[in-house]
Amino acid sequence: MAKQDGIITLRGTIGKITFLKRKGVHLAQTKGGIDKGRIASDPAFLRTRENGAEFGRAAKGGKLLRTCLRALLVSVKDGTMSNRLGSEFNKVIKADATNPRGLRNVIDGEAELLEGFDFNVNGKLGTTLYAPFTSTIDRVAGTLEIVLDPFVPINMVNAPQGTTHFKIKSAGASIDFEQEVYTVDVNETAELPWNNVATAGITLTNTVEPNSTHPLFLVIGIEFFQIVNGTSYPLKSGTFNPLNLIKVDGG
Repeated sequence: MAKQDGIITLRGTIGKITFLKRKGVHLAQTKGGIDKGRIASDPAFLRTRENGAEFGRAAKGGKLLRTCLRALLVSVKDGTMSNRLGSEFNKVIKADATNPRGLRNVIDGEAELLEGFDFNVNGKLGTTLYAPFTSTIDRVAGTLEIVLDPFVPINMVNAPQGTTHFKIKSAGASIDFEQEVYTVDVNETAELPWNNVATAGITLTNTVEPNSTHPLFLVIGIEFFQIVNGTSYPLKSGTFNPLNLIKVDGG
């Protein structure tokens, strides 16, 4: 790659030369790389095509799960989430012991490998919620449930500065990765005061179709609020709101 020299600097492409600015330096480079047609047909690039196909399925799988959980993800702020989730889906696909390389997929993979995924690295569930809870998936009944015994919020919820209230949220989903469709049910508590008074017991039950043949996912999250003069405001634009994939049943 060559530097541009002279009074007039260029940006864009002329013929086979691309002019650009990188880190304050004006550069010029020729177009390179391998022809797409060769990658698509040359036997030498078979592994490249196989990897590309599986990478694409991983990206689609991650996007479908994010779309399915959008109602909860809108209150979670993490710019690394998409890439991290795609990487985890890639592991799921590589665990497919049924299909040959290049044809491995989420359905025949190990969706359970996604269990424990934190959608927000800035607000992980394990360092936010210390109250014990149980989670169950009943595939036959189509119920995905979370149960928390009474707990003292100020002791069991690590809240960011300024918090006065919080919600506990959940979602249960059945996802058909082949047809790219899903069923999702979202549930949440009322806004609970973050204080030293014990809560009542909490049960969040999410319902999908009974006897689903698709992978089932159960997530739990917390959203923090500050009430000022009777008005509730989401705190820190979701920076510290955890959302965790606590249970997966791959079917």
